[in-house]
Amino acid sequence: MSNDVLNALYQTVIDRKENPQEGSYTCYLLDKGIDKILKKVGEECSETIIASKNGDNAETVYEIADLIYHLTVMMVSQGIAMDDVLKELDKRSAKTGNLKQFHQVDKNS
Repeated sequence: MSNDVLNALYQTVIDRKENPQEGSYTCYLLDKGIDKILKKVGEECSETIIASKNGDNAETVYEIADLIYHLTVMMVSQGIAMDDVLKELDKRSAKTGNLKQFHQVDKNS
């Protein structure tokens, strides 16, 4: 997926927010507010996990697309710019050898 596709999706969601259209699912979500949007993000995240666990790549791709869409609606609702997310991903891709050290838990205590 190119940045162009993500930016086009983001601009479409902004357009729906600024110019509501009758029957638009995006407008419905934005109108219902952040609680509804976050509920859908959670649902799509769970569905992505289940599809992946089941080894169904076609279904996993479908659910990832749903998740990205709902995350984009969340971003627009919260005023988070797509460019900010892309810049953060770009910054992370430049890092090497950044394996995080995990806190070890003593399971015997």
